[in-house]
Amino acid sequence: MSDLVLVLTALVAASVEAVEAFTIVLATGLTRGWRSAVEGSLAALGTLAVLVAIFGPGLIRLVPLDVLRLVVGTFLVVFGLQWLRKAVLRAAGLKAKHDEDAIFAREVDRLGGAEAVPGRDPVGFVTAFKAVFLEGFEVIVIVVALGASSHRLDLVALGALCGIVLVTAVGIAVRKQLARVPENALKTTVGVLITSFGTFWIGEGASFRWPGSDGAVVVLVAFYVVVVVVATATLRRVAGSTGGDPAGSGRAVQSAEATS
Repeated sequence: MSDLVLVLTALVAASVEAVEAFTIVLATGLTRGWRSAVEGSLAALGTLAVLVAIFGPGLIRLVPLDVLRLVVGTFLVVFGLQWLRKAVLRAAGLKAKHDEDAIFAREVDRLGGAEAVPGRDPVGFVTAFKAVFLEGFEVIVIVVALGASSHRLDLVALGALCGIVLVTAVGIAVRKQLARVPENALKTTVGVLITSFGTFWIGEGASFRWPGSDGAVVVLVAFYVVVVVVATATLRRVAGSTGGDPAGSGRAVQSAEATS
């Protein structure tokens, strides 16, 4: 069961990031030319593959398992809670949800304002490279962390690759931005899963014996789901009672937007 959850976590995380990257690459291809968009995307994917090849196996071979799980578990909890924080704010209506249609239109407008260069377009190449690399880097972090701590890097990487291929195939088939993907729900799911795995591995790294062994992950997932539901309901109630901006929440949301 834990292997299946690992694969699904990587697949969903990769799918979410791939949607965002694909939207920008599509806008780049339509406005600056497909050659530059494709070359920039492939260059970014190649760079990310090298990073996985260098750091993934090295972590597994060189770092003691308990130390690795403690460090990676802490990182995953921090990383996952950031995803959950933003997801809760969006679900409560205190932070704008991602609008792939708006992102697509904005990128087309921005890229279309500059004069295109025949052949390989530097602006198109850099835009596609940056989009794929930055979104892909988040996936790489999750893949390496999950794979190294579970010693199933190959399995986790396969799950992430399937997510990327799936989104790319669907995007090419419909020839439009994937605006209908329930991104906030997917990010909430990934946040819950990686936070649960992180908590589990922190305990194992600290020599804590979880009741039920790997089955404790399911209990942790249920716990974090309850936390998210309660936090969302509480923020909605507070926001509703104060006209949509509870005391201090306006500044907090502005800060969150600035760091997104």
